[in-house]
Amino acid sequence: MEYAVISDVHGNLEALDAVLEDISAGGAGGRGAKMKILFLGDAVGYGPDPNACVDAIRRHAFQGVAGNHDWAVLGLTDETCFNPNARAAISWTDGVLTPGSRAALEALPLVKQLTEDGIFLVHGSPYEPEQWHYLLYFSEAQVNFEHFKQKICLIGHSHLPFVMERVPTGEITASKGQKGVKLDESCRYIINAGSVGQPRDGDPRACYLLLSDEEARFVRVPYDIRTTQEKMSAAGLPLPLIERLARGI
Repeated sequence: MEYAVISDVHGNLEALDAVLEDISAGGAGGRGAKMKILFLGDAVGYGPDPNACVDAIRRHAFQGVAGNHDWAVLGLTDETCFNPNARAAISWTDGVLTPGSRAALEALPLVKQLTEDGIFLVHGSPYEPEQWHYLLYFSEAQVNFEHFKQKICLIGHSHLPFVMERVPTGEITASKGQKGVKLDESCRYIINAGSVGQPRDGDPRACYLLLSDEEARFVRVPYDIRTTQEKMSAAGLPLPLIERLARGI
């Protein structure tokens, strides 16, 4: 089992291109050309290149699921659940999205099971995935471990990379930050892949996950943030969304 896992691209083509190049060029431990890519949702929203990002994900991802911003642009999620800046970006994205991009987003399932590898894919949480719950705390993890049967559940949504490990006796521990963890054959995991297009852990570099039988490892990739910001400004997207990219918040 060897995967590169990307999530929360949010229309940021510069970040996505940098990550795809890093995977292909050997950031994936020298196995990039053979690495299958999993996508955990939110191709669009916030950023200035939704169509190009949808197309790149469609071409490169082996499997993927939909995110809440993807559903919002399709009219499948109530926009009042989003803050004003996010709603403005959704409205702008809706106005520029092509029929082909809409079709690609519509084709993404809400959840996906990779039975052979023991992996469950979902954007927010395996518990009520259509409600887009955030999964951040041990109490939430305890509930969610009961709603998937696979060894590993891969999520995005919060833009915060972490690994939660549940041992056979039920205790849960968490690892956050840049490195990741070794995987224990006897344990189960909930792993957040972080965000390619809008990291929120204080590190503005794009983030993706390398996953194998032995290890879950986070990779950070610098990209041309200024170009993305200039595109957002030219599109008239909200200033707070533009400024936060440089701060990684």
